[in-house]
Amino acid sequence: MLRFLRNETAGGLLLLAAAVLALIWVNLEPTSYLNLRDFKFGFAELHLDLTVGQWASDGLLAIFFFVAGMELKNEFLAGSLKDRKVAIVPIAAAIGGMIVPALIFCGFNFGGLAASGWGIPMATDIAFALAVLAVAGRQLPIELRAFLLTLAVVDDLGAIIVIAIFYTASINLIALAAAVAALVVFGYLQHKGVSGWYIYIPLALVAWATLHASGIHATVAGVAIGLLMNLKRIEPTMHIVHPISAGLAVPVFALLVSGVPIHGLSLDTLFTSPLGLGIILGLVVGKPLGVLGTSWLVTRFSKASLASRLSWWDIATVGVLAGVGFTVSLLINELAFKSNPMLAMLGTINVLAASTISAVLAIIAIQFRNRAHA
Repeated sequence: MLRFLRNETAGGLLLLAAAVLALIWVNLEPTSYLNLRDFKFGFAELHLDLTVGQWASDGLLAIFFFVAGMELKNEFLAGSLKDRKVAIVPIAAAIGGMIVPALIFCGFNFGGLAASGWGIPMATDIAFALAVLAVAGRQLPIELRAFLLTLAVVDDLGAIIVIAIFYTASINLIALAAAVAALVVFGYLQHKGVSGWYIYIPLALVAWATLHASGIHATVAGVAIGLLMNLKRIEPTMHIVHPISAGLAVPVFALLVSGVPIHGLSLDTLFTSPLGLGIILGLVVGKPLGVLGTSWLVTRFSKASLASRLSWWDIATVGVLAGVGFTVSLLINELAFKSNPMLAMLGTINVLAASTISAVLAIIAIQFRNRAHA
């Protein structure tokens, strides 16, 4: 079972299955689904009296971002981002792939009720994107996977920055100081090579709880802890934590956030509203335009170049695949519209639709690529 969960395909398949199950469940038995999602428990004294859905988005998703933080550090220090000349193109592609979708969304929603959702189409779901690549792209060069991984981890870092800065209403400075202190101690002990899970797990929980109490989304603690990990300990830690992220954290989050009742909703309301157009066109069109256009500009006006085995069709394919927003897009959607359930519901449906469209288009593009190189 653990071997299956460590496979790149597993996380994407479980994520998709959880989202489909949520849609079926909430439309067949809405009462039981909503009762589960909205059941509240925890410690009110510590600002942790949360619903099951909030525990999933604030707690379980921190595990996902912990893995993303470790992947990012590993890529920068020992992986594809180590050589800055090679890394500059996918890094620039990631930035362009965040900016263009956000601009498209703002073009449809500037000044409107859904304007705060501009961050939704910026995200790329690394687990689902790599799963599509693993299933459909077995004949693709390893450089393409490295390009996508680099783009996705930089995209995750950008998403965390956006969440921390733009989706934080107010900050409790005392709680924030406590979180920073816990992270400093964590990082210092990692740097000194101190061992012992009984030291680091309590420190991580303190950092997570105090950051949550500060008003900053608690998933930021996950990526911070991942970045503070000792490089030598990242691989063995990933070996343990990745199955938890792929097999529990992300699917449970998808299950609890994807349940949207669709009875009585018209297609016009769902997909042709400014919110729907902003999300779908942002992810399906904006992502590939941003990734491909920025990559071309960087190679045209600098000394950077594509890896020798990559073509511009490959970069376009990565751009389409980057439109699979899923997990992080759903999280930002939840944060952007927490006070407007109707917009949150419409946003969720459109994120799922746009991610599905992008995945299908990416599979088609990969098949064309494989036939051309057969």
